[in-house]
Formats: sequence, structure tokens, C-alpha cells
Amino acid sequence: MTDTFLDKAYDTTGVEATRALYSNWAKSYDEETSKNGYATPGRCAAALKAATSDFSTPLLDFGCGTGLSGLALSLAGFTVIDGIDLTQDMLDRAAEKQLYRSLTLSDPEQPFPVKKGDYALISAIGVIGAGAAPIEVFDTLLSVLDTSGKMVVSFNDHTLEDPAFEGRITSAINAGVIDLISEEYGDHLPGINMKSKVYVIEKK
Repeated sequence: MTDTFLDKAYDTTGVEATRALYSNWAKSYDEETSKNGYATPGRCAAALKAATSDFSTPLLDFGCGTGLSGLALSLAGFTVIDGIDLTQDMLDRAAEKQLYRSLTLSDPEQPFPVKKGDYALISAIGVIGAGAAPIEVFDTLLSVLDTSGKMVVSFNDHTLEDPAFEGRITSAINAGVIDLISEEYGDHLPGINMKSKVYVIEKK
């Protein structure tokens, strides 16, 4: 019998616990999320596509996991995708899909391996929120996003229960740091009756 991890994911806290969870989940991640109708990658890819004119612009897929996000982005027409993730086992699964130009293992205790201006497109699909990356990661990604660059971010229902996450986006809008291009609430994992909100923002 294959272990299931969705029920564990949203209560996991801390870098090492999160890395251990996703390392153990890597082999069965695609199967378990697909069984539950994982819709957010496709929704995010479509939303970013609607805001993009040049699909050959390099795109950073942050928290790429096993590459389901990269697959959705590739199917949407993006042709140059670089992945970064906390867990080597996840990156190994992503490499098998042969979708990424490069794959990088991240370490939150080390300097972020991306400089401002490296990317005018960034995706953070199902990666910031409860049981995953803290809201400070949004600030990090925004800091390296090129001026006039676009980023797609998703928050699931568990994450939306904490007003700090949406509040960070609202604060950035009110401060004149970003423009909100689109915002849509819809399916995330229909199999467990969970939804998510997808945002596309542009950095000023």
C-alpha cells in the first residue's frame, strides 16, 4: 500500500521537516495529486500565458517539485524553464520529465541563487503557504523579479485562512511596488474539495 501525504502536508512546519516530507513523497507525488485532480498548475500556467507576449523569455519555476508545474507551463507554450526546489528527490523526478533548461537545489540558509534581472517571469505554484514556504519567500521572489516582470502565485484554502498571505500582496499593491493583473479563485484539489486563488502580478 502506498503512503499518502496530502493529509500531512498542511501541518508540516520548518525547513527540515518540509524537506523530509517532500523527499518521502517524491515517488508518489504525481500519482496522489493527479488522483485528486490537481488543477492549480494548469490554472497558473493559463493565467501567466494570458499576461505574456514572449514565451521564449526565461521563466523561473520556483518550488518546481516533481515538475508538474513545469509540465503545465510547457503545455501553455513557455519554452525556457528553469526549476528550483528544496528537495533533491523532487528535482530528480522533475529531471525525468526533460522539460527544464536547468534544475537547482535551494537552501534557505544560503544566499538565494538568483539575482535581480535574471528573470522577467517567475512562477510559485502551490509553493508558498501552509506546510510549504513562508510568506517571506514572496518578498524574495519579488526582489529578484526584473522590473516590468510578471509573477504567478497561488494560495490554497489552508493558506487563505491566514490573512498574512493575501495581505502581503495587498500591501505591495498599495505601496506601488506591483500591479495586480489578474486574480481568480477556483479548483485546486477537487478530490479533497480544496480550492486556491491564483494571482498574476507585474513588478513596477
